[in-house]
Amino acid sequence: MSHIALVTLVVRDYDEAVTFYTDALGFELVEDTDRGDGSRWVVVRPRGAAQGTGLLLARAKDEEQRASVGAQTGGRVGFFLHTEDFTADHSRMLAAGVHFLEEPRHEPYGSVAVFEDLYGNRWDLLQPA
Repeated sequence: MSHIALVTLVVRDYDEAVTFYTDALGFELVEDTDRGDGSRWVVVRPRGAAQGTGLLLARAKDEEQRASVGAQTGGRVGFFLHTEDFTADHSRMLAAGVHFLEEPRHEPYGSVAVFEDLYGNRWDLLQPA
């Protein structure tokens, strides 16, 4: 096995999720295929990360899944977005309306700030040292 290809993220709505991940985070839409039953196969990933892990955006189908939207990791940071230019990406994301929960920190392991996606899932924006 060479890598994890996709991680599923349960979302409220396909289009709002695609807009957030592509516009606010700068991801690219890799695939958006109608599955014929009202569902879609929607994959996004960081721009230029051809071999990186992508997110499969899966619309919640029932009440149990809707309850997990935004809480898939129990309130912990569950996603780690690496950058090569922390300052530029942090500024771009702020300008796009991304909600950061803290000011940037400079730790021995790198520069980091926790942000929330549009559903409240917590992410680290991280430039490793």
